[in-house]
Amino acid sequence: MPTDDSSLAALLGVLSSLDTEASTPERGDLDTLGTEELVRRMNAEDRLVPEAVAAKTAEITAAVDGIVDRFRRGGRLIYIGAGTAGRIGVLDASECPPTFGTDPSMVVGLIAGGETAIRSAVENAEDDDRAAEALLRQLGLTADDTVVGISASGRTPYVVGGLTFARNLGALTVAIASNAGSAIGAAAEIAIEVVTGPEFVSGSTRLKAGTAQKLVVNMLSTLAMIKLGKTYRGVMVDLLATNEKLRARSIRTVSQLAGVDVDEAVAALDAADGSVKLALLMLATEASAETAADALQRTGGILRDAIAALS
Repeated sequence: MPTDDSSLAALLGVLSSLDTEASTPERGDLDTLGTEELVRRMNAEDRLVPEAVAAKTAEITAAVDGIVDRFRRGGRLIYIGAGTAGRIGVLDASECPPTFGTDPSMVVGLIAGGETAIRSAVENAEDDDRAAEALLRQLGLTADDTVVGISASGRTPYVVGGLTFARNLGALTVAIASNAGSAIGAAAEIAIEVVTGPEFVSGSTRLKAGTAQKLVVNMLSTLAMIKLGKTYRGVMVDLLATNEKLRARSIRTVSQLAGVDVDEAVAALDAADGSVKLALLMLATEASAETAADALQRTGGILRDAIAALS
């Protein structure tokens, strides 16, 4: 919190200018409405979010291409944020290893306040404009990495500080905000400012702003992984079968994409040491596991290219 009257006045002035903090007269009766009407009204607000994201197609495209370029140079994707925004980054990062078979260090989520803040609010953590820099230094940030700062207001000091440090170091910097002309947008090379307007409950940016953030980070990681060849015909082929559900999904994927029965799919997966991609390549080309693995290595893990190379 600000420690003097001038700081408080400055912050109040900033907040009063943000769409995400605004109140609207038509929502003044929410507490008097029946549940069905509340559902309808909230859903109507939520439907505005995909359109707002679509308006930023060019910026999201540039971010995805930049992330892919840095991945191919051995770089990482690192999310930084506070509160809901930080949790969304952490969530996206944590889902990449089981979904795409990535090393946990390839996509990283940093949240103001650390691990505790994932489940509980850590007061004042977002106001430390040097904390993200310290964590990025610990990670050994390089110019081959991408840092994506997430903040609904677009003014979070933790995010501004992290993006500023990363950009000065030469890393690709991307900002995801819910207000136009944001401070994090100015600090980043690519500004994805998805303007979602006043929240259904004023100031509760876990709602439309949070939904927009989730949609955008879904695009950044998923589309980057598609470009890296971690899907084939719209299906995950680098997933890690870490439980029974994923083991069954692996078998089903091989069976459907290769057009073989379950027993053949199981046998191929066993020969491929559980790798869906390798099993599919072996079935498509009748190559040995060693030859197929070498082809995947030579084609950068792109299954289509490996099939063509061995056909």
